[in-house]
Amino acid sequence: MTKRTRRTHSPAFKAKVALAAIKGDRTLAELAQQFDVHPNQIGAWREQLLERAAGIFGGPAAGDASAPVDLKELHAKIGQLTLENDFLAGALDKAGLPSAKK
Repeated sequence: MTKRTRRTHSPAFKAKVALAAIKGDRTLAELAQQFDVHPNQIGAWREQLLERAAGIFGGPAAGDASAPVDLKELHAKIGQLTLENDFLAGALDKAGLPSAKK
């Protein structure tokens, strides 16, 4: 028995299979045979489509719950951490201990 390599499916293919599963005119086993995909995978794609369908028509997206990123604040934090690292590396050199920069 030969082992199948992992396949990646395009989003368009997944949508096509999930829509066919939602129609309900064929069983998951029939769809699995037609599209050469495991029935559990078809069920998972169908559930994902049903869960995310409301977001298409203007519902709140699950990934947009976070606040917008403030780049100035992030750059200031990077500068502060760089300064602290340089200070600590200098202190380690004075103490005669090896620093991570070397």
